[in-house]
Formats: sequence, structure tokens, C-alpha cells
Amino acid sequence: MDYEVIKSDEVYEGKILTVYKDEITMPEGKTATREVVVKNNASAIVPVDKDGNIIFVRQYRHPAKDMVLEIPAGTFEDGEDPYDCAMRELEEEIGYKADGLTYVNWSYVSVGVCSEKVYIYIAENLKEGKQNLDEDEFIEIERYPLEEAIKMVFDGTITDLKTMLGILAYNELVVKRK
Repeated sequence: MDYEVIKSDEVYEGKILTVYKDEITMPEGKTATREVVVKNNASAIVPVDKDGNIIFVRQYRHPAKDMVLEIPAGTFEDGEDPYDCAMRELEEEIGYKADGLTYVNWSYVSVGVCSEKVYIYIAENLKEGKQNLDEDEFIEIERYPLEEAIKMVFDGTITDLKTMLGILAYNELVVKRK
């Protein structure tokens, strides 16, 4: 199947994203309009402390108009790769470092409209580092055992997809295989 972009107009350019309105040719020859959000990729980390608790951040997310419980995450800086981004964000957001990370997978954030990919990692054997929040970040740190975090995925307490994926992946890849 061939899809071809006939026309692409930049509709908006902001600090963290650009929106395009594309006209594309569909396989049967008809045309369609697609709105596309182009955003830097990101990394997210499931940090697990020495007691087996997952360390979460709770922060205000304006699109949700709510304080959202999430695993630490952040977008790539220019030229940064997913692993380095994850290591940086781990320390910046929760003040911990790790000797290494276990790669889980990547996924699109919202494949119907957005180009952003989020790379998921697991961080264990944490060491104290130095939290270094962005000036517009206000984060509360919370810790929950895996069993409780899994319940929170299914009872609607955790509403962020990357966080859900990270928790379930940690359970499957690390805990069940021990």
C-alpha cells in the first residue's frame, strides 16, 4: 500500500511540538487530510528501590488538568539517544542514578496523531544522585510495591499509558523470571 503526502502545511510551531496538516493519497487513489503532531522522542524509567518499591513522580499535567502519577520520563535533548536520556531523567526527576538500565521496548504515544516514541527502561540497584528539576517542574515522589502498582493500573488510579506499560513489563520481565 502506498500513501503519499501531496501537501504538508505547518499549522503551529511551539516550544515542544509542531503541528502539520497533511493531504495524503490513499491506496485507492482518494485523498484524505491528516493532522500530525511532531514531537521529540522520550525515555521513561521504572525505578525500583532496594525494598522493591517502584518510585513514581506525581506532577500536574495540564491537558489532564490533574496531578498524574507516572514513572519518571522526559524528552530527548538534541543528539541524545534513548539510553542516555533515561539515565539523565532518572537522576533529574527523582535524584537517583543506576549502574545500568534494562531496555524493555518502545511504543508510540498516540500513533493516530503523534510521531513521538517513548523508550521504556527498568532501573534497579539505585544509588543516591542529585535531583535537578526543570524550573517549571514540580514533582512529588511516591513509592509503591509492585503488587499495589499493578492494582492501581487496573483500578484507574494510574492513567498514564507509559506508566502502565512500564509496571506490567517490570512484572513480566524481571519479577516473574526470578
